[in-house]
Amino acid sequence: MAQRVTLRKRQPYNTTSSRRRIVKTPGGKLVYHHLKKLPTQPKCGDCGIGLPGIPALRPRQYATISKRQKTVCRAYGGSRCGDCVKSRILRAFLVEEAKIVKKVIKSQQKAGGHK
Repeated sequence: MAQRVTLRKRQPYNTTSSRRRIVKTPGGKLVYHHLKKLPTQPKCGDCGIGLPGIPALRPRQYATISKRQKTVCRAYGGSRCGDCVKSRILRAFLVEEAKIVKKVIKSQQKAGGHK
């Protein structure tokens, strides 16, 4: 018959925070090892893909690593992926170009209307 294993913590419910694994000790007993939650990778705020170059840790562990490891040396470094930054820059450039073109057309119409 299988050996019984007793819980080591007081919480009896099978939740994500009380995951456990059965481990056999050198003495031959079976005991529970309580597991920590798995970390998730930080996601891009625009498209939602995982940010490359930033480690997947639990929230409190980000306080223990240096700033160099939490960001990427680029605009919107630890917040947006490279593709989204590229599209943002391109969109801003095109909006500015459209404003200039509109201004030029308006000035040409004004100059042509006075003749």
